[in-house]
Amino acid sequence: MLIRTTDEFQSLFEIDANINRLVKNIELLNYINPLNIESEKKQFFNAKFNYEPQFKYPKIKFNGYKLHRLFFSQRLERIEDEDIRQLYEDTIYEYSGLIECIQTIGSGRKFYYNSLKSFGSPTEKSIDNANFILRFDNSDFQEDMLPMYNANEAKAYFEEFAQRYNFEFTIKLSNNLSAAAMVLSNSKTLVLRKNHKFSKNQLIVLANHEIGVHLVTTFNAFEQPLRIFANGLPNNVETQEGLAVYSEFMSGCLTIERLKELSYRVIAVDSLNKGYKFADTFDLLYNQHKLNKEKAFSITLRVHRGGGFTKDHLYLSGLTTIYNFAKNEGDLSLLLTGKSSIEYLKTIQKLQELNLAIPPKHFTDAYLTNDNSNTNLEFILKSLK
Repeated sequence: MLIRTTDEFQSLFEIDANINRLVKNIELLNYINPLNIESEKKQFFNAKFNYEPQFKYPKIKFNGYKLHRLFFSQRLERIEDEDIRQLYEDTIYEYSGLIECIQTIGSGRKFYYNSLKSFGSPTEKSIDNANFILRFDNSDFQEDMLPMYNANEAKAYFEEFAQRYNFEFTIKLSNNLSAAAMVLSNSKTLVLRKNHKFSKNQLIVLANHEIGVHLVTTFNAFEQPLRIFANGLPNNVETQEGLAVYSEFMSGCLTIERLKELSYRVIAVDSLNKGYKFADTFDLLYNQHKLNKEKAFSITLRVHRGGGFTKDHLYLSGLTTIYNFAKNEGDLSLLLTGKSSIEYLKTIQKLQELNLAIPPKHFTDAYLTNDNSNTNLEFILKSLK
């Protein structure tokens, strides 16, 4: 397909390239994971859960003030199309917020307030949805949750799973990871927690979530003529995580246990709004909701890292949004174009019409095969507000 790079769009490509250079060092996930998780976890457990962990974080590799100045020096008025110009304006504000987040990691409430600006907090509707899911009895569902596989075995599984997609990526193991796995888009890397034990179902979940969506959108983004699709459209986290969990559902590996985990994340993020400290949120999950101590610690760590990281509430709301979008026959391929956001669907369509974006080369196979057959989960998702 011929990409239009005439004078009409020359300014757009220059601004897009400028922003692309600026965002290289501000991938939040590179900075938000503590370096001393295991030692602080051990101390927390030894203190019988009555200790406030003192986490350490990677050093920042950029000058925040200089980056802000360079972002806001972009001459967006040179972009003639109003919708595209608004997209880039919103993107600059989005990255400005992420810079502030990274600069304040480990500073307590200051980071928390910056996180609120970038990721928001649970609405009453989201909290109601979480509580609705938590009412269901696990015994109604058959699940394979027995941890059996180490990180090296998981690596081999993911390498085999990835053969269905025509792209190559790196898999690395790390001790400094709060999640079981995550994708670093800029380096096209899937990172696994080195000391984690995976159940067979979790392997399937993570394969569909991380490879089937996050890496699919990563590689689709790098096919696009505009780098904004790789760097991320504004508010893309909710859409991307919604797509990822929806792929779990469509591949038949989503479980009530997994839905409850996403619900506990909403409850944990809401505890930040109430001023809970680390030990308080852990107590809420461990003593009141009766999670085992490992899972309670993991969820607490995810939301308290940095000083209060509110991103985790977006998984459940994202799933609800994408589920309803798909049921109404929305075009999922538009959302797989890159690190896209459902809020900018019309702009993505316009970019494709102008040959400034191309349809995705890779498509999540779970959406095509549709192996979902769990009527209980279907009922739950249909019932969410």
